[in-house]
Amino acid sequence: MHVVVTGALVENGAVLLVHRRPTKRVYPDVWDLPGGQVEAAESELQALAREMREELGVHIVAESASRLGVLHAGSGEDAVHVGVWQIGDWVGSPTNRAPDEHDDIAWVGISELGGLPLVHGVLAALVRCLPEFECARRHSDVTDCNQDDRGTKADCRACAGTDSSSRRWD
Repeated sequence: MHVVVTGALVENGAVLLVHRRPTKRVYPDVWDLPGGQVEAAESELQALAREMREELGVHIVAESASRLGVLHAGSGEDAVHVGVWQIGDWVGSPTNRAPDEHDDIAWVGISELGGLPLVHGVLAALVRCLPEFECARRHSDVTDCNQDDRGTKADCRACAGTDSSSRRWD
């Protein structure tokens, strides 16, 4: 199983997304939250801080980060566990510091998410659960916030009707 972490940076009603190069072997030519693999002996939060620094050149304020949810995709050796984090505060201006991985980065408004090819369809539902977007619960571009058409499973606080301290996110 691959353990991955991603971070949602939100500013002025938009979330920062990265576009994966069309030449990437895994999930080519789609938009995603920035992040990457959790390395051995690294916590998700440590990996999140490292990935945000490596990919975007920003330093996250660890105390401002909270886990939004978890995505599960694939099975067997190809299984992926993606920890999705909300980053409330960071230092620096995000720039594409990983051009070999991403050919673009962009601030995307909540209403624009449905029109983009996303790495996981449920990603839009998870982003809508951010307090900054006041939990648009209708999920207009995702019919079931718990699973997309590729079998990726997720859950979010709004759909669960509970807070993260009493819910297991898988």
